[in-house]
Amino acid sequence: MIRHVRIKNFAIIKDAEIELHDGLNIITGETGSGKSIVIQAVSLALGSRADAGFIRSGCQKATVQMIFDHLDKEYIITREISSSGKNICRVNDDIVTLGQLSRLCGTLADIHGQYDHQSLLNPENHIKMVDLYRKEKISESAEAVASLYEEYSRLSGELSRLDSQAARDRREMDFMAYELKEIDEARLVAGEDETLEEQLRLLQNSEKIYESLAEAYRLSSEAEPSILSSLKNVTQLLSQVSSYSQELSDIYSRADGLYYDLEDICSSLRECRDSAVFSPQELDSCISRLETINHLKAKHGKTVEELLEYRDLLDQRLSSIENADEIRERLEKEKKQCEEKLLKACEALSLERKASAKSLEEKISAELSQLSFNDAKFSISFEKSESFSPQGTDIVEFLISTNRGEPLKPLSRIASGGEMSRIMLAFKKIIGDYDDIPTMIFDEIDSGISGIAASVVGRKLSEIAKSHQIICITHLPQIAAFGDYNYRISKTSDESMTYTTVEPLSEEEKIEEIARLLGGANITETTLRSARELIEASV
Repeated sequence: MIRHVRIKNFAIIKDAEIELHDGLNIITGETGSGKSIVIQAVSLALGSRADAGFIRSGCQKATVQMIFDHLDKEYIITREISSSGKNICRVNDDIVTLGQLSRLCGTLADIHGQYDHQSLLNPENHIKMVDLYRKEKISESAEAVASLYEEYSRLSGELSRLDSQAARDRREMDFMAYELKEIDEARLVAGEDETLEEQLRLLQNSEKIYESLAEAYRLSSEAEPSILSSLKNVTQLLSQVSSYSQELSDIYSRADGLYYDLEDICSSLRECRDSAVFSPQELDSCISRLETINHLKAKHGKTVEELLEYRDLLDQRLSSIENADEIRERLEKEKKQCEEKLLKACEALSLERKASAKSLEEKISAELSQLSFNDAKFSISFEKSESFSPQGTDIVEFLISTNRGEPLKPLSRIASGGEMSRIMLAFKKIIGDYDDIPTMIFDEIDSGISGIAASVVGRKLSEIAKSHQIICITHLPQIAAFGDYNYRISKTSDESMTYTTVEPLSEEEKIEEIARLLGGANITETTLRSARELIEASV
């Protein structure tokens, strides 16, 4: 329930605080005093759209703060709008988006104004009300339908995507097959391009390589004297004196090692020299192979490895295209099976809904009779949709006839604001016990009714208030008399500004306020007595 509301610099309200309670909270006041402004401020805190026009003249920002208790948890909701257009929403000091605030507050309070019956007038919501009325019996079937519909939609979407992709693939199939053949004919090997580039460098410099190798071998092994023969002489000389000291022995060992290393080098030089004879055919073959690889790399990838990955992708896509008919056949079979299950689930849900609707019809009719609709007829119509929805195949609409002899018509065609107020109360009396929303706010829904009908509405509000917190703005004394807690909104002005205040009323002040509603500004003993009688009759 809403425990406390503070409104600051909102419209003509400078700074007002309201302490609210369980039960029926009645707010009254003279026309133009700002009663509806309080509801607008509360509506803003509950997530309605902000408008800089709400900011009090001469101020930079307006703030509405509300303390709400629900399921043993306290929420402090703050809504702030500034003249610059900045809009801040907070829940327990955490900044939230407007969407997050609206979703939270949608579970906390339900606001109904004189013309605010959209949820009741919109046929799309009628099916939700029927399901809500007996949700303990309907919820399992409704969840089964929603689950099957989700699967049915998924399969339908996959089939649509498959058909769309198949049309594109058919156009690209020949091209993909050509690319796959081109890559396969190249017979690529991972790392081949790097090996070929090295080979090409050798082939292009073969003459220089041969000359260098031949001269190096000549100098090291064939010249007179050669490096190898000179080094052999050095080692022989050192061997003759190596036994005289450790140092000479070490030098000899090192020189002897160099000799055998150089001998190995000379052997390698000879082999490289003898094999460094390259033909123009080898060069042309290497260049041609590299051109083939580089051409493919330019088209499809930076490396041979990427080319091979692209080749596998092409192969998979072509295989998928070739198997599209098989995949489509499987999906169509699954969709048909799902559709059969969904149809049966929808039929079962529809039977449960119709049973719920019959009971709801009887209870709403009884409530309407209590609300002075003695000749009213209420019916819930069912039609079958040609397509599935998450709610099944039922199209549900509320029909009503408020006068004898008139045919049943859609609820949305009821023109009288007073009639709609009472019809809405009938629904709230029945559905309100199931929707888990703790607070209901009514803004002058008594417009267009008076007399006995007003007393009936007041009693009905009092009955609903036994299980919900009710906040009701009214101008009728017959309704105000039922208040568990009464508040008066007053408007005062000084030379420059207008101020609106909200004050709780004592029992005596409640009697005076109801007397004012009965007789205007001139309160007499007669109007005070009538006010007491109204309050006594409301108990």
